[in-house]
Amino acid sequence: MKTREEVLQYGLSFPDTYQDAPFHDPNWQLVRYKGNKKAFLWAYERDGNINLNVKVDPGWRDFWRSTYKSVIPAYHQNKEHWNTIILDGSIPDEDVKRMIAESYDLIADSPTRRIYEAVKKIPKGHVATYARVAEMAGDRKMARAVGNALHKNPDPENIPCHRVVNHKGELAGEYAFGGAWKQAEILRKEGVESVNGKVDLKKYGI
Repeated sequence: MKTREEVLQYGLSFPDTYQDAPFHDPNWQLVRYKGNKKAFLWAYERDGNINLNVKVDPGWRDFWRSTYKSVIPAYHQNKEHWNTIILDGSIPDEDVKRMIAESYDLIADSPTRRIYEAVKKIPKGHVATYARVAEMAGDRKMARAVGNALHKNPDPENIPCHRVVNHKGELAGEYAFGGAWKQAEILRKEGVESVNGKVDLKKYGI
């Protein structure tokens, strides 16, 4: 991903987005979320490369900057909450797309964002089913989306996906951060006991 066209096309692939050029300068192209008109992607050429400004969670800001030399504090924007991505070919497309997607989730009322906020509300010493998390996020029918969102959890320390179990109270055999045994270990430290990979929902469920 090196061209402005590729970047804008990807940004516009997210729900309820539109392109904008507010500065009367064709070099600066933005992609905004319709719900609040906030921009989550800025694309412009600087020093011979296409640059992108994306919003970033402070917990991930320094991770991206330390992982890639071409991710730097944002040009012309708040450096606490924005990064600049220099498209010089050194960053894999999948990570460029991930940073754009994370920016979208931070400013949009997206299902993924609502799911993460719901999971944060599961108290220590308790668990919730996928359906319960979906309900807390506003739509009980998106239980499958809960699983997908938690599998790519960007911040396990603050989004406690280990507190989510299936409708029977069973732990995730493919728990994304270490397997079911790891999930059981973390829950046990929080006071939640499991027997044969299963949690008593009547006792620990919310």
